[in-house]
Amino acid sequence: ASPGPHPPPAIRVRPLTCTETRRGDRRVVHSLGDGTVHVSAARHDATFGFSAVFDAGASQEAVFEGSGMRQLVELAIDGFSSTVFAFGQTGSGKTYTLMGPLAQSKAQPAAPALLGLMQRSFACLLERSRSCGSELALSASYLEIYNEQVRDLLSPGPPCALPLRWSKTCGFYVENALSVDFESLEAIADLLLQALRPPHCPPAGSQRRRTSAHALNKHSSRSHALLTIHVRSRAHELLVPVRAPLHPLSPAGHCISLLAKARGKRMHIPYRDSKLTRLLARSLGGSGVTLMVACISPSSRCLSETLSTLHYASRARRVTTRP
Repeated sequence: ASPGPHPPPAIRVRPLTCTETRRGDRRVVHSLGDGTVHVSAARHDATFGFSAVFDAGASQEAVFEGSGMRQLVELAIDGFSSTVFAFGQTGSGKTYTLMGPLAQSKAQPAAPALLGLMQRSFACLLERSRSCGSELALSASYLEIYNEQVRDLLSPGPPCALPLRWSKTCGFYVENALSVDFESLEAIADLLLQALRPPHCPPAGSQRRRTSAHALNKHSSRSHALLTIHVRSRAHELLVPVRAPLHPLSPAGHCISLLAKARGKRMHIPYRDSKLTRLLARSLGGSGVTLMVACISPSSRCLSETLSTLHYASRARRVTTRP
């Protein structure tokens, strides 16, 4: 079966923060409403074209429907390996886009309208799973890559490094990674909400991740997280990973640049340069369907990083995979 057109890179422009407004930052990024982003500042005047651009007023639902995320979930159920990742500088809105507000917990969940791409994808998967009766089984694994070490964020006990292996059937995979079955939105959402527990709670899930303060984010992650949802057919033992890396994937930038230049030519792509790119090799330029959500700040103080993200997303548009 043909997967149809690939979801294009989606651009999301967050609002100016209260801090940026108080200190007088200028808004230098504007969505023109026709799939274009205009950057206007001293010595910089550039327009970038994309198929999907969401400005500061776009709702979470609009991003889910307009980015191609629902299509990605449907393709995963049809048997295609599907990946979504967010890219952008710290404080550009990646976590909000993927997970919703930071201030949420099991006791105080986020309002339904504010839920991010991941929770909406889970709901879509579970809805389709129930419509299929007992044919589909869903499970999740959650890994962190930090300083070229892979850790399992779901396993109990002290975190330890896990080996990365290769097989002809699976490609690169993490040996002994724990996979947890789930049958409800609450169960899978809890894996993500563990990241938002207050510091006095026992470490689990994303709260075990490496973080440090940053000028734009007091709790900036210093690692990459890879949440994988496995969609398995009980009848055929089909395994389809729906991967959702949670934070910027700068090590993948070099691979994407070379893939964009290749344009059908035989060219060496250095997937083996990092464990992150090894695990994402099929997603970046192989047999998967991949959606990139590039998040940018409209602030004049973030101009350099914003331009870098837009150029990166423009290169990613030229990369094609063969699902």
